[in-house]
Parts: sequence; structure tokens; C-alpha cells
Amino acid sequence: MALLTLLFLIVYTLLSTDSLQAKEFKRPEQALSQIYPGSQIEVRNITLTREQVEEVQRISGVRLESRLASWYIVRKGGQIVAYGYADIHRVRTHPEVVLYTITPDGRLDVVEVLAFYEPLEYMPEDQWLRLFAGKQLGKDPIRLRRDIPNITGSTLTARAITDNARKVLAMWQILFGSAR
Repeated sequence: MALLTLLFLIVYTLLSTDSLQAKEFKRPEQALSQIYPGSQIEVRNITLTREQVEEVQRISGVRLESRLASWYIVRKGGQIVAYGYADIHRVRTHPEVVLYTITPDGRLDVVEVLAFYEPLEYMPEDQWLRLFAGKQLGKDPIRLRRDIPNITGSTLTARAITDNARKVLAMWQILFGSAR
């Protein structure tokens, strides 16, 4: 069982939320299969070294909670078409799970909310999530209120998704960027 699937089960078991306050969406594999139809998805569980963790944190400005990371390698016709990472992070008092996909040249492709345990009025709309497409570390600030607008009434959600986009891109750069 993939590490992320296990984390989903743990989070789901530990939380007792009202159905109006939370929404479960898709598992990462399901979302990736819909985003990249006809692709093969490989799960790669990676343990980052302490040096890699420090470098990710330095580049992104965001703290890593764990050295363990489950990455999804998406292939079509034997070629890598994307890398996926489902990030689990706390917004206010509850977790959300956001899938970030990255192109082989290090650009964000799709950002999709997979699970959201805060009140649904704080959940970002797809139009706002599409603002991340094409963003790349080193070329785009990927900062809330700079090149990513805030979501009125959902500042904590917007900040969490934006900050973690930088973290995921930094992790991709450290783990896969030099393999291009």
C-alpha cells in the first residue's frame, strides 16, 4: 500500500468532521489518471537526506514536516509526462490534501484539491487554482499577493496552497531536476 494511501486512511480515521464541513475528493492515482488519460502511474516512496530537507527548506522558505515523500511518476509511451505530489498540510485546524503536478521541465501543471476538511466556503475555486499553471521556481515569485492573488475570506487556504507549491517545486528540483 502506498505511503500516501496509508496517510489518507489515518487522517480520515482521526478526523470526525461534519459532512457539511469537509469534502473528500479523489485519490491521487484517480486524479492523475483523469488529468493524464492513458498514462501509467508509478509510486516512488523517497526518504530525503537531512541535507536535501535543508535545501528544500532554504529554496522554498517552507518547513518540511517529514523526510518521507511519495512521488507519482506519470508516463505515457514510456516517456515521463509529469511528476505528481499529494501534499497534506494543515490550514487552520484541519488538514487539506492538494495534488501538485509538475512537467518534466519543472513547471507546475495542475493544482487540485483532493480533500478539504475546513468549511467548504474556504475552499478555493478551480479558476484560482489554474493561476499556478506554468509557474516555475527561480522564474516566478509564487508568492501570495505578488503573482498569486489572495482569496477574500480564505487567506489561510490561499497561503497554504501557495507556500506548499514552492515547497513541492523545490522538492522536485532537488530530487528530479538534475535528472532531466
